Amino acid sequence: MSEVRIAAEPRTEFGKGAARRTRRAGKVPAVLYGHGTDPQHISLPGHDLMLALKTPNVLLTIEGLGNGSELALPKDVQRDPIKGFLEHVDLLLVKRGEKVVVDLPVNVIGDVVAGGQVAQTVVEISVETEATHIPESVDLDITGLAVDTQVLAKDLKLPSGTTLAADEDTLILQISDATAATSAEPEAGAEEAAAEGAGAEGEGEPAGE
Repeated sequence: MSEVRIAAEPRTEFGKGAARRTRRAGKVPAVLYGHGTDPQHISLPGHDLMLALKTPNVLLTIEGLGNGSELALPKDVQRDPIKGFLEHVDLLLVKRGEKVVVDLPVNVIGDVVAGGQVAQTVVEISVETEATHIPESVDLDITGLAVDTQVLAKDLKLPSGTTLAADEDTLILQISDATAATSAEPEAGAEEAAAEGAGAEGEGEPAGE
């Protein structure tokens, strides 16, 4: 997994006005919490944080704290809904060897069988894993899977040291019949055409007395 060092500064001002001033200075307000400690209000360099957060479940080494550096995982990232810039980040304190629950992307690999198509219903799955060894993703190889095959969470091959935290019967994807889907389209089009034709015939009829 990726580990990024990032420098923090303590925050002593709070509220919307203080948060705006922090962001104007190119920094992002953040809260560091966990392990029964009091929350620490800090600010982080915006550009460095934005680059770090491009990696899912990135492990951050927060430096510049009064008690030295701390390891943390991003738990809640708030962005401006229009412009997309970072507004606030919640960070969870972790320790080496500690187990945490995170969401991993489900990465579908391989080629679908001839005549089949992939219908993926879940793109992320919750797992429990070591905080400092979080895998980047869970690979799901669909090579050779027959039409009508369903893959459940319990069928996933998880990376070493990782266990399933989601419901084991969660449907991840299924291989459906592509030919059935395409053959149904002309039938639907024919029904629409027939309905339009019936409407056109009725346009010339006189209204009832």
